[in-house]
Amino acid sequence: MYEPNRTKPAVAVRMGRGHTEFPHRSRAEELDIQLAGHLTTLLAATDELGLGEAAERIATQVARLRGTPPARHAALTGEDRGTLHRRAHELAARVLLVAASRADTAVAILAAEQMDAHTAALAEHDLAGAR
Repeated sequence: MYEPNRTKPAVAVRMGRGHTEFPHRSRAEELDIQLAGHLTTLLAATDELGLGEAAERIATQVARLRGTPPARHAALTGEDRGTLHRRAHELAARVLLVAASRADTAVAILAAEQMDAHTAALAEHDLAGAR
């Protein structure tokens, strides 16, 4: 049987003058954080593929969003290039989605270019594997 809630939801608990008990971020701030995270992950895949120029462009956007340059490392996953290009393509698609939500044209263009580059690299990789 349905029984109504007897306490207010945690979100409704207030601390004096309308302030809630937890910090708030705006939607734009949340999207910035999410976009910087996706870009950083794409940067790691791009670094592993050895695509220096693309990696620098991505790092520039991460620095713009975070206000500080990203930490970069040369951790290698040991995956083959085809798998890395597929993963980078998927990451670039996520970046494009969030950039579009945020209306960040520069990052959206960068993500679309990365998707095109990884699609071309995958086609070349698959062609070489078919021989």
